[in-house]
Amino acid sequence: MDLIIRNVAIPTFPARQDIGVRDGRIVALAPHLDTHGDEEEDGRDCMAFGGFVESHIHLDKAYILDRCQNRDGSLKSAIATTQAAKSAFTTDDVQMRADRVVKAAIGCGTMAMQTFVEVDEYVGLRSLDALRILRDEYSDFIDLRICAFAQDGLTQFADGLSLLDHALRQGANTVGGCPYTDPDPREHVRQIMRLAAQYDCDVDFHVDFDVEPEGSILPFIIEQTLAMGYQGRVSVGHATKLSVMQPDRLQPILSGMLRADILLTALPATDLFLMGGVMAPLLQYHHMGGRCTLGTNNVVNPFTPFGDVNLLRMGNLFANMERLYQNEDMAWIFDMLTVIPAGALRVAGLPELGGSADIVLLEAPDPATAVRELRPVRTGWKRGRRTFHNHGVELVTGRVATHGKRRTFCAQ
Repeated sequence: MDLIIRNVAIPTFPARQDIGVRDGRIVALAPHLDTHGDEEEDGRDCMAFGGFVESHIHLDKAYILDRCQNRDGSLKSAIATTQAAKSAFTTDDVQMRADRVVKAAIGCGTMAMQTFVEVDEYVGLRSLDALRILRDEYSDFIDLRICAFAQDGLTQFADGLSLLDHALRQGANTVGGCPYTDPDPREHVRQIMRLAAQYDCDVDFHVDFDVEPEGSILPFIIEQTLAMGYQGRVSVGHATKLSVMQPDRLQPILSGMLRADILLTALPATDLFLMGGVMAPLLQYHHMGGRCTLGTNNVVNPFTPFGDVNLLRMGNLFANMERLYQNEDMAWIFDMLTVIPAGALRVAGLPELGGSADIVLLEAPDPATAVRELRPVRTGWKRGRRTFHNHGVELVTGRVATHGKRRTFCAQ
């Protein structure tokens, strides 16, 4: 073996396992492997999984809070100030800021990421060029998938559709848009769906991002998805509007989403900041059998003026906001950060025989403990090659001296 990781918990196995790796793939899974590896890791007290999967993030807009403030904390202000700032984006600027996020994500145990990249008359293809460079540079560390995205509308711009088309020809993996910023939301959806079918790629819409119960675009997206036979290939993010609908309006939409197998993503940090904690009804959709994920969305910008791209923290935040604490709820939250988005992005999920050796060790015995206690990530391998290692807390040895009521620390 090139690598053996010994004595780890794997969520799908009842007993601790050894993982044997050769040529970048998992070739053995057993409680005790009676062989040796060129590299061996004792996974004592750790759980092994395929890494976190970030399904919804905007790398091109990270760390721009210093150049565009959200004065009133509204979505409208965030969109306007970011739109004004985009014209000054350069390829080097986007690459530098995105690089910072990608490195942090790798250190947090993220093995795959879908990032949206805005292509429009304000920024052209400069951000796309930057993220294509990063995708190549970090291909040995993380699977970076790029979604060409119409954030500020589509139909009102003469070159809007051609820019998306060009981005897909230049290597974007998926396409998406934001119907609520377009003067013709339905045509926005039609054009993007047709483009997706032309390139046989998946679609991601950001929808219904408000707290008004009227005017949902989701029934039309459901209709288009079913008409085009695109079930299982459409994702929607935000959808906070659903949580303020009356049950008789909400239930038909969720049932339609389920028929169309539309994945629903919530962004807890952004929804807490911009919407006062109103989030899409993931729990209800999950109980109906729908696929759900959680994402970071933004890092230190007008949409989310804080963040550390730690998906486990995002899961813990979601649990607090939804007042969830049972083990089965914690396990579902962990799945929304790992295996569910992995399936949507078609990347590795849990360690399995014959699969790619994308493995992260997390200092927890099970997913519930990891989410509940925010346990740290220790180390990880991408295709069998170690890619990062986080050193834990190390207490400095010494003795404590007491002088009356005062305590001082003295080195030995």
